[in-house]
Amino acid sequence: MTFVNLAPSAHELQHVRYLLTDIDDTLTTEGKLLPRTYDALWELSRAGIAVVPVTGGSAGWCEHIIRAWPVAAVIGESGAYCVTRRSGQVVFDFWENRALQGERQRQHLETIERLISERGDTFKIAHDQVFRLADVAIDIQGHEAQAVEDLASDIRAIGGTVAISSIHINTWIGDYDKRAMSERVLTSLFGVDPVELPSVTAFVGDSRNDAPMFGFIRNSFGVGNILPVLPHLQHVPRWISSQPAGLGFADIAGTILNARTTGQ
Repeated sequence: MTFVNLAPSAHELQHVRYLLTDIDDTLTTEGKLLPRTYDALWELSRAGIAVVPVTGGSAGWCEHIIRAWPVAAVIGESGAYCVTRRSGQVVFDFWENRALQGERQRQHLETIERLISERGDTFKIAHDQVFRLADVAIDIQGHEAQAVEDLASDIRAIGGTVAISSIHINTWIGDYDKRAMSERVLTSLFGVDPVELPSVTAFVGDSRNDAPMFGFIRNSFGVGNILPVLPHLQHVPRWISSQPAGLGFADIAGTILNARTTGQ
């Protein structure tokens, strides 16, 4: 368990009870969930640490995760909703209202498709758009960084909120984001006292759309592949694993678990 520059102390992490984490290129490695990473999720769960993925991923992805992974909740589509299991049932709690957010998405998708067509871009709507309930996702892999920035700027100019991950431009109409929904879930769903929140939470991420979370969660971590995008972040992680993606997450999980043991 090695870190770039600074490493956290056991004292700083010994009270962590909630670990929020990005998914793509944070939990996953080249799109796959490695055995070591999945084992780390189970180890955290068995230790009583509630894991909450916070992702730009679609509702279809979130439905699977809450059913199959050892997680307490999933925040999907960049904060559009929180997914939990209650009495054996999967429940979606939307930021505002499912029908309202769905109608906004329908109109925004039409606007984005028209914008891309008018620009003559080679950008395409993500293949999983059909499984999304509130946002619009645009594939960015294979595109130059400046082209991604230009498209994101044009989307903002027409009133869309934009978050750029390692794989997508996610865009929606609404005043929520990963941070806003995370704060609501922690305080309202889990009942975390806002005064205690800094000491009992941690976050792991890898990309630009995680910057709000790095600014919100004091115990914030980046996996090793975040290093190239650090200059583009308004808020940066406090600690960075020397390992990339899912291996970095596993090392961070081990660090948190060891801190709990050391502090007992």
